[in-house]
Amino acid sequence: MAVDNRRSYDGQQGQGGGRYFSKPKFCQFCADKTLTIDYKKIDLLRKFVTEEGTIRPRRQTGTCARHQRAVAAAVKQARQIALLPFTGKHVEHLR
Repeated sequence: MAVDNRRSYDGQQGQGGGRYFSKPKFCQFCADKTLTIDYKKIDLLRKFVTEEGTIRPRRQTGTCARHQRAVAAAVKQARQIALLPFTGKHVEHLR
């Protein structure tokens, strides 16, 4: 008897198939009202910046539009006073 080794699509990641369905993202600032966005909280802002230094989009972070604008403003303010770099570290090695 022949065994069918093909994977069938069942909508779950890791089980084969053609598409990846991510779990729904939620705004962590809306969920936790005590969490504030401040340009001095570098550890929080680093989660919203890529290694290249660009701000991650909403579809990656899961923040709502209101809080994404506040995060972007805080990152830009932290860059101006040199708490965050404008570019990533690997860009400096290319010079």
